[in-house]
Amino acid sequence: MAQLYNGKWAATAPAAEEIGEDGRFRRIDSPLRDTISPDPDAEFPAEAGRYHLWVAWVCPWAARTLAFRVLKGLEDVISVSYARPGLFSEGWIFDEDMDGNSHPDGWPLWNLYVEHDPNFTGKVTVPTLWDKKTRRIVNNESSEIIRIFNSAFDGLTGNRLDFYPPQLHRQVDRWNDMIYPGLNNGVYRAGFASTQEAYDEAVEGVFVTLDAMEQQLALNRYLAGDHLTEADWRAFTTLVRFDVGYHGAFKCNLRRIEDYPALRNYLRELYQWLGIAGTVRLDLIKHGYWWLVERHKIVAIGPELDLTTAHDREHLDGRGVMERTG
Repeated sequence: MAQLYNGKWAATAPAAEEIGEDGRFRRIDSPLRDTISPDPDAEFPAEAGRYHLWVAWVCPWAARTLAFRVLKGLEDVISVSYARPGLFSEGWIFDEDMDGNSHPDGWPLWNLYVEHDPNFTGKVTVPTLWDKKTRRIVNNESSEIIRIFNSAFDGLTGNRLDFYPPQLHRQVDRWNDMIYPGLNNGVYRAGFASTQEAYDEAVEGVFVTLDAMEQQLALNRYLAGDHLTEADWRAFTTLVRFDVGYHGAFKCNLRRIEDYPALRNYLRELYQWLGIAGTVRLDLIKHGYWWLVERHKIVAIGPELDLTTAHDREHLDGRGVMERTG
């Protein structure tokens, strides 16, 4: 597994090994976990134009942060760079560096991590949230970056939408705790499994999770009931990649999202939320996953997927998003 080792890029290094002898894929935790605060005296205070987000279109973890950047009106507050499509020997490659200089031959993201820590050891991942002022990485854990975006910049933007309201913490956390291992990471555990036993175990968990979501969404507009929350967006970035990526390339092919009546319309409603379609590139998602697993680098032609058709979720009377108070 390619990674940095004592500040040097290595094609393989033991610290990054994610597939064990039992054939099971185990995701390595993101190590950089600071936060941004509305407190002007904080180490990383909320300031417009100070922070930069490094993402890739194919990556569902990065897509979470792109979704929240739109949902919370942060497009003019936090700048963003998109990785070039494809997999490269030096990891994620961008057209510009941390100072905005153009690199026609490409600029590896690992340079950012070495700038943060000249002796950094570990994976170089997207999303990465970068502080241009201190030239440090704030955070590279998507679940924490979306929490930062959910509240830290409210005083600057006036956007008070709350996707993790206190009264719904228990419900949101319950769904997150089910969806992350079963679906978000479950598709990777299936796709990267190197034994039949590991694959069977992982893919069963994927469809147990999807079945539970279908049952909930047949009677409720959103996972936590009437209100759209973080749990829905954490699920969305996997669901939107499922039929064009995981179903074929990762062998999660028992059923498609299109085969679930509630899930297929739920996916369309979220995709059609203002600004969200602009965070999704189905062509690059399909390309990325097939190139990851296909030895001859052939991208499957299908399936055709139109997420702009009517979703008919209004009859469940969801009330949308809660406004933050105080």
